[in-house]
Amino acid sequence: MNNRPASRPGQFGAYGGAYIPETLAPAIAALVEAYTAAQADAAFWDELNALHRSFTGRPTAMTYAARLSAELGGAQIYLKREDLAHTGAHKINNALGQGLLARRMGKTRIIAETGAGQHGVATAAVCAMLGIACVVYMGAIDIERQKPNVFRMRLLGAEVRSVTSGSQTLKDAVNDAMRDWVTNPDSYYLLGSALGPHPYPTMVRDFQSVIGREAREQILQATGRLPDVVVACVGGGSNAIGIFNAFIGDEQVDLRGVEAGGRGKALGEHAARFSGGQLGVFQGTRSYVLQNDDGQIALTHSISAGLDYAAVGPEHAMLHDEERAFYTSASDEEALAAFQKLSRLEGIIPALESAHAIAEVIKLAPTMRHDQIILANLSGRGDKDIFTVADVLGVTI
Repeated sequence: MNNRPASRPGQFGAYGGAYIPETLAPAIAALVEAYTAAQADAAFWDELNALHRSFTGRPTAMTYAARLSAELGGAQIYLKREDLAHTGAHKINNALGQGLLARRMGKTRIIAETGAGQHGVATAAVCAMLGIACVVYMGAIDIERQKPNVFRMRLLGAEVRSVTSGSQTLKDAVNDAMRDWVTNPDSYYLLGSALGPHPYPTMVRDFQSVIGREAREQILQATGRLPDVVVACVGGGSNAIGIFNAFIGDEQVDLRGVEAGGRGKALGEHAARFSGGQLGVFQGTRSYVLQNDDGQIALTHSISAGLDYAAVGPEHAMLHDEERAFYTSASDEEALAAFQKLSRLEGIIPALESAHAIAEVIKLAPTMRHDQIILANLSGRGDKDIFTVADVLGVTI
């Protein structure tokens, strides 16, 4: 693994930590101990890598987007195809790693949260393969807009529990999953993104770093050099930190994360933490958080369920402050246009989350030279989003 160490365990500069209730302290301590041991165990990584080849379908492909590059008339665009991984997104990388860790710890029940449903599907698939019971918490609004993934989870044997509190989206699903974990500390909480209390941001980063390792090798093979820019969407931040990790030491490579600009700049109309957030503690970690002047967590909005979240992973917060990575946003309208453009020009239907990254590519490529290279992480496929897109476009399916 090529992992950048935290400044100290669980800390990324001023961010990170483990802000947890005392009732969770034993479970977190056991998880830290188990993951520390797994990190040092070559057999653990050998099994994970073998399953990535036979179950996940790794390595995933890299695609030169020839028609999109020609259309935009600037940089050459390459796509890291996490949409081709088993279950349709990068989420399987982390779910498989944590699933093996849960089995190593002797757990027979796994709890997960999901927004867009891709982490839930990945967790359900891993649990089915390992023979472990699976409960997935999902906001009621997300259940409505991600019906295909809800059915997939249930088909794979998972129990999907609707969350009707708060905004009925991802943050509330995390809250209910954590409440379950407090009540059932013998269960394993398989957190889906690079956030939450230590060791989750580090652990998720480590499991997702396979994206960057593969992408670095593939772009060198394809072009003979490193990309000028690496672009990825950022919700909690797992797909972005996964691909960024392999390039952090290459100062000549520009790293760009794309948040959900939603439908406006007012609080509650977007999920752009770096342009509208403040330092705060949320769901176990210290990072940039969308909150009002009284410190109450703000409502968020995004056309993409997976980016509809009020905080961002602590390593992204550190990279932002260090100006090693730069974070912008794409509006719902821009993401929807990118969704359609990639579909029609390249025959690839991206997840709405990934379409935010493509929206940034569409803005950026024409400003660059023809001999420059953009590498975009296509974090997932868009099958799950066809009903949402059809509804917005006024198309009857």
